[in-house]
Amino acid sequence: MLRKYAIGAIALALVVSGCGGKRTPTTPDAGGSQTSCEASDGRITIATGNSGGVYFVVGGGLAKLISDNSKLKASSAETGASVQNIQQLVAGTYDIAFSLADTAADAVNGAGAFNGKKEKIAALTRIYPNYTQVLVRADSGINSVADMKGKRISTGSPKSGTEVIAGRLLKSAGLNIDSDVQAQRLDLTKTADGMKDGSIDGLIWSGGLPTPQITDITTSLKDKVKFIDITPLLPEMKKISPVYDTAPIPAATYGVAEVPTIVVPNLLLVREDFAANNACAVTKLIFDKKADLEKVHPAVKDIVRDKAAASDPVPLHPGAKQALG
Repeated sequence: MLRKYAIGAIALALVVSGCGGKRTPTTPDAGGSQTSCEASDGRITIATGNSGGVYFVVGGGLAKLISDNSKLKASSAETGASVQNIQQLVAGTYDIAFSLADTAADAVNGAGAFNGKKEKIAALTRIYPNYTQVLVRADSGINSVADMKGKRISTGSPKSGTEVIAGRLLKSAGLNIDSDVQAQRLDLTKTADGMKDGSIDGLIWSGGLPTPQITDITTSLKDKVKFIDITPLLPEMKKISPVYDTAPIPAATYGVAEVPTIVVPNLLLVREDFAANNACAVTKLIFDKKADLEKVHPAVKDIVRDKAAASDPVPLHPGAKQALG
């Protein structure tokens, strides 16, 4: 059932995301009172992630929600995800961007891929958590991250949050992503193909539950693949960023035994100068119309109001603060 649900959600996302990329900017003074919670007329674009991932599906649903319930017209676009999303957000290519909280923290601190440049971004809300899903072929000889030495491992699209987490996981296990594994920097569709044809030994993926392409792999390969428990690496991961925590991937998600893993929250980001009334309107819509957004993907159920403002160290946008009251 989850597989059908996810495929239907992807179809919806494809319908609403067809004109992503280019945008007509909605500037901070683009009409409407900046102290109101009413959206201005204008167009905005949303940076999501790989077409096989949950960012893409939920981002498409969010674009439709905004377009159907406000003066703003929104579109979503497939991207490489977190790092690329933030870089293109601050460059003005996109207006709203999905990101892992650890990557967003790097951005405001000028750390990691941001090379000392502190980006001027803010959060609209904390959303659902991403689960680090480490899946390997059963015949690969891999039973832990340390066992990935010398193996062909998909570490996610270049400049993605998955690539960031993959590098940190490998480092926590004493491995270097550039020299100790045969890193395959692939999007999720190509990763699924590689798992099924045996050209890669395993994958590291950070995404919501269920991720459609992971469902595809587990359904196609069944007991030829297995999930790896990576929680022994949590203490080392927390030394890198305090945002990491643990939670189980429930057995019902992919029809395999429950496995504990490392999770990280997701954030919806904007530039600091994003119009306050539009920030308020979009944030308010997410919670007022959450039941509609839940129909797009089950991960949306984990977007909860009492955690919405927990975006530290990324500042909450003033318009979002108004919406969350």
